[in-house]
Amino acid sequence: METIFTSRIFKVVKKIVTGRSGKPLERYIVLHPGAVAVLPILEDGRFVLVKQQRVAVDEPLIEIPAGTLEPNEEPQVTAHRELIEETGYTAGALTPILEFYTSPGMLKEAMHLFVAENLTAGPTNMEDGEQIETLLIEPDRAMSMIASGEIKDAKTIIALLWWTANNR
Repeated sequence: METIFTSRIFKVVKKIVTGRSGKPLERYIVLHPGAVAVLPILEDGRFVLVKQQRVAVDEPLIEIPAGTLEPNEEPQVTAHRELIEETGYTAGALTPILEFYTSPGMLKEAMHLFVAENLTAGPTNMEDGEQIETLLIEPDRAMSMIASGEIKDAKTIIALLWWTANNR
């Protein structure tokens, strides 16, 4: 593999694979260290979601808290850190539920999904570029927001659908 570009978080590599014809084909892959996403659930059953501007799609998205793994950091540690950073909530219980690839056609990023419960409110610790609004959403409203296209973030849709399928 040949490195094409390296950033603080990821790198892009060129990989040569053999096609069905036997000819070499170039493929470009984004190598990412992995990430976590957290579905925080309050005692009354509401979800803690965040609304933040996403530069890549040039619009605000409603999402569950999420973030990139630091080098040699366990996903559970990242999940605790990101939950506090983005929402101010601390989880008394953090349960891993799924691991999935976010866009395997071009991106090597494994997403570790957790459910956070027994939440305690506190101050956020947002990074410099983050402008986040916290939203407390009833489960039925969250499903309506998916159906209407108001929630379009894949990790959030996966988490909310998983929760609904396993808790109704």
